[in-house]
Amino acid sequence: MPHLILEHSANVSEVADIAGLVAVLHQAALATGIAPLDALRTRAAQRDMYAVGDQHPKNGFIAVTARLGAGRAEADKQRLIAALMAALSDALGEGQDNLMLSVEYQEIDPTFRINKNNLRSVIAERNTGHEGEEHGG
Repeated sequence: MPHLILEHSANVSEVADIAGLVAVLHQAALATGIAPLDALRTRAAQRDMYAVGDQHPKNGFIAVTARLGAGRAEADKQRLIAALMAALSDALGEGQDNLMLSVEYQEIDPTFRINKNNLRSVIAERNTGHEGEEHGG
């Protein structure tokens, strides 16, 4: 059920590889052990209309939102957001000089969510070396 959403101002693509940031954040979340491999979804959303600070054209932002199901310990939530911020900062290096960065944890209320994960069994098969046997490939 975990979602990582990297929302960013359009000018971030001038100083960073967005696909690379998605990969770095995805791996950082997995490395914590908090986000399971068979459920984590990471994506980026570029914002073309934005105003940041004094609206200088170099000003930009990256806002990472981690949305996970209820029931995780406070320490795990803190560890996840700290790992995501560290990974983001490391990946950006000097490219973050004109950027506002944020990472936020949001809990998903299971009462108002329907989820169907078709990948769980597929990933399990891949990890046992039986990929393609049942799926004709």
